Amino acid sequence: MSETTGPPAALDMLSWSCPAPLRDRPRVVMGHGGGGVLSGELLEQVVLPALGGPAPAALTDSAVVELDGARLAFSTDSFVVRPLFFPGGSIGDLAVNGTVNDLAMSGARAAYLSCGLILEEGVEIDTVARVAEALGAAARTAGVRVVTGDTKVVEAGHGDGVYVNTAGIGVVPAGVDLRPQRVVPGDAVLVSGAIGVHGVAIMSERENLRFDVEVESDCAPLGGLVEAMLSAGADLHVLRDPTRGGLAASLNEIAAASGCGVVVQERAVPVPPPVASACAMLGLDPMYVANEGKLVAFVAREHADAVLAAMRAHPLGSGAAVIGEVVADHPGMVVARTGLGGTRVVDMPMGEQLPRIC
Repeated sequence: MSETTGPPAALDMLSWSCPAPLRDRPRVVMGHGGGGVLSGELLEQVVLPALGGPAPAALTDSAVVELDGARLAFSTDSFVVRPLFFPGGSIGDLAVNGTVNDLAMSGARAAYLSCGLILEEGVEIDTVARVAEALGAAARTAGVRVVTGDTKVVEAGHGDGVYVNTAGIGVVPAGVDLRPQRVVPGDAVLVSGAIGVHGVAIMSERENLRFDVEVESDCAPLGGLVEAMLSAGADLHVLRDPTRGGLAASLNEIAAASGCGVVVQERAVPVPPPVASACAMLGLDPMYVANEGKLVAFVAREHADAVLAAMRAHPLGSGAAVIGEVVADHPGMVVARTGLGGTRVVDMPMGEQLPRIC
């Protein structure tokens, strides 16, 4: 690994701020957007009570609702990534794939998207055009149509070039029931491929880091992979795309919602060498680094081989691996068995190791 801007001091680590300050602060901090403990507290203590009605049993990235006899998945997401363009993708790709993948985690085939653009006064029209072109190309690749939208402009200095919001709807096939409450001890835990790639790609662009092999974001639509897994006829219990907070956040969310424990074999988790090197240098844990084209699946143990084969037969699941299992011990907790034979607790992240990654 090498840098193009000189010695490591060029990273200016002293200027970095912690994204997870004390929780009794009266103001919003970066950690509230990280998908971890602070995000959960903001929702549970401020947002959900204000909306009224009972809180959902488990907060997921898409809701499954019934309308005139059809089961629909509905999701919305906002994207504030910095920089707008990065190795392997852009904010336009993220805006489409992020929402498509949230729908896919409910087993839905995404059908329609909306798109809201929030533009900062002074941003170059060419930049907006590049974002729009990337968004359109990603939608075509994912097989969805953008059918409605909105555009707003904020004053110079009150934005960051381009923010995007997308919402999507899709149809959940009959018989598909993916939710953490179906997880039981004995389930196998699978991931679809190498983790931490997106977060390191963003970091390398921000800090001008260079590696022997360029690290590109894994940003991709996962609908086709999920369809292949469902077609295997196996008993899938829950799916999750480990974006903000990484694999650790997704595993903790599922463990808490299911009331089961999760044991991960640390050496079985696929971490590419450039990601491992970058994380070691910066003191990060790959388990907490964001992904944008990977999923984690909990499946009945007797069906794990069939699901793994279906995943590996798909281009976006060729690196799939079984990384752990569900246990009755330590309910709601995730632990990792290390290569040295010990164990460590994999906590829910407080905030986010690297803000503004999606």
